[in-house]
Order: sequence, then C-alpha cells, then structure tokens
Amino acid sequence: MHEELVDHLTRTTPLNRGEALRVIQDVLAYFDETTEDYVRRRHRELQGQGLVNAAIFEQITADLRYRTVAPPELTLRQLRRIVYG
Repeated sequence: MHEELVDHLTRTTPLNRGEALRVIQDVLAYFDETTEDYVRRRHRELQGQGLVNAAIFEQITADLRYRTVAPPELTLRQLRRIVYG
C-alpha cells in the first residue's frame, strides 16, 4: 500500500523503504484516531503533566480546532458524482 508515497519519501528524504513505510503508517494511525479517543488520550497526557481539569479542557478545546477531520465515507454514487458531475 501507498507505494507511490513510499517512493516519494525514499527519493526526497534519507529514509529507506522500511522506515518510510513505518512513518506513513504512524501518520495514518494518528489521523485515524476518533475525536473521542483523541480527547481521552490528551486528557491522560495532560493530567500526567500535572494539569488540572480546567486547564486540560481549555487545552483540548484549543487543540481540537486544528485537528484534521476525515471525510465521511462516500457511496459509489457519490464517487461517481464527484468524477462525472
């Protein structure tokens, strides 16, 4: 999977194929995290840093503004409409 991206990374960075593939998998896993999972994870991380809930929720609110939102799953008909109008 993602051979074109692996090829691009190996051409443009010092990464070898295996390293490039691991980076891609890590990035995809990061963006695959649901909002709920993200909020729970960030809460644990910030709590572990000694922050209190008021500060934690303020930080999470700010963080969520910059999260990438995955598009909804598209039906075959929707895909066709994108391509053919």
